[in-house]
Amino acid sequence: MTTTGVVWDPVYLEHVTDEGHPDHPRRLETLYRYLQDPAMNRRFTTIDPTAATDEEILLVHSSAYLKQVKATATRESSALSADTLTCGRSYPVAAMAVGGTIEAVRQVLAGRLSHALVLARPPGHHAERSRAMGYCIFNNVAITGMAARTAMGLARVMVVDWDLHHGNGTQHAFERDPTVFFFSSHQFPHYPGTGHLSETGLGAGEGTTMNVPLNRGCGDGEFTALYQRLLTPVVRAFKPELILVSAGFDIHADDPLGGMMVTPMGFAGLTRLILDLARQTCAGRVVFCLEGGYNAEALADSALAMLNELTGRTSTDVDALAASADPARLNPIMDRCIRTHRRFWYPLDGGGAKNGGDEQNQHHGGIRPQVGADYCRQGL
Repeated sequence: MTTTGVVWDPVYLEHVTDEGHPDHPRRLETLYRYLQDPAMNRRFTTIDPTAATDEEILLVHSSAYLKQVKATATRESSALSADTLTCGRSYPVAAMAVGGTIEAVRQVLAGRLSHALVLARPPGHHAERSRAMGYCIFNNVAITGMAARTAMGLARVMVVDWDLHHGNGTQHAFERDPTVFFFSSHQFPHYPGTGHLSETGLGAGEGTTMNVPLNRGCGDGEFTALYQRLLTPVVRAFKPELILVSAGFDIHADDPLGGMMVTPMGFAGLTRLILDLARQTCAGRVVFCLEGGYNAEALADSALAMLNELTGRTSTDVDALAASADPARLNPIMDRCIRTHRRFWYPLDGGGAKNGGDEQNQHHGGIRPQVGADYCRQGL
């Protein structure tokens, strides 16, 4: 029996920013009202969050930065960066956002839940090792991915980020680490300015970062087709033991900060696609985590569409959704991504590399494992 866990708690409304700030508590208030409805509430298991420990936060962030964040608890209002505002409760709430994400993963790995959705704030994917940015204080997904590798014993973790903005903090946390694959689609050029196609990882991690920079205007069909064609073969080759998703709802057509055209149907389709990939590769172990999304009604509608997929109330036809993509918008970025990454991942060529697909590589199913590793990334 499929059991869906959801992290949500009034504590996440206690991180209060200025009235006009996009990451204001009201962005979650509409969704939380829906989740309180008894008819909705009995469809999932609520995960009670706890605060992350200093040791967990320090897996990604520096001790000096943690000290800086803790100091905000003594002030009614302050700013960690020009766009990342805090109140006296922001530090404990941010620690609870990390802790809720980690707890969701613990319960999924323990088999108590099939998968989970984390609806916490503040978001995290812009937070760097030693600084806040983009409304993000601690990098919830990066810390959790690091904890999964170091404390929970997983060999490989996949991070998928469909937020409107590139997850610079997450990429930088893992760009030298071949055991964590980071896949990001994002509007480009756009804040924060990172996420170019050429950013493929560094050193031993080269090839385990895939950026898909998009022009504004992509909708349900384009997103689904891109993920089907680019993410699917890489996940199957990398064989993660856990998938973490930075689920940004600012790609919704009505988001005030965005330029994309995704609807709740598109979020349902992306959820279904990743759920199916997780079932094929890592026993269904996937945790979706809220990042951006600054239209409260759009966020609520989209999160509920995802919840319908997670709980089995709907099953979106991913192929039909992908077939609606505009080829003129889709094909150029698809082709550029495949040309950039096929030297690392032969399956992007449909199972065999166009260049260097010799008999040895074909013997390994179109991919050659790196020496000393059991994941399927082509060694350079």
